[in-house]
Amino acid sequence: ALEVLSEIIAKVADAGDMGELLGLEGSASRVYFSHFHDMINTDDVAFDMTSRNRRPPRDPVNAMLSLTYSLLAKDCAITSLSVGFDPYLGFLHRPKYGKPALALDLMEEFRPIICDSVVLSAINNREVTAKDFVKVGKSTSLTDRGRRSLIGAYERRMDTLIRHPLFGYTVSYRRILEVQAR
Repeated sequence: ALEVLSEIIAKVADAGDMGELLGLEGSASRVYFSHFHDMINTDDVAFDMTSRNRRPPRDPVNAMLSLTYSLLAKDCAITSLSVGFDPYLGFLHRPKYGKPALALDLMEEFRPIICDSVVLSAINNREVTAKDFVKVGKSTSLTDRGRRSLIGAYERRMDTLIRHPLFGYTVSYRRILEVQAR
């Protein structure tokens, strides 16, 4: 997977247009999510995942990813507004009614280190278990208890202090969104 991702990354600089760039992003996403289950440390078949799916999410892992991505998009939209930007006017994501394109642009680089790691930690630390989900038809969603546990894990991650990779000072993930927006 790392070799394939490296090959895709090498092609990014030569992308001729936005369509080609988005195609490369899609290819990288498929490779990444096809190996996501390798990071899950449980034998519970409820957490088997081979691909990303949404609207509606069809398995517990995708339900958790969808919720955390929504939380991060909300935080990025609020952050964009707080620094004086219109969260609906983006660069990579096209403006579309009701879609916060700039917030989606801002959140891209933070999805793996915030959302994906929260989902993996919540599963691997047994904060969220198979009994925290309800399946209706093809849709899977979290119970109230599961949602509270996942949101709690997300909030703890947002308050985690890290060293900013460029400026070298200690900052929370919540604050680093604002630093990046600025």
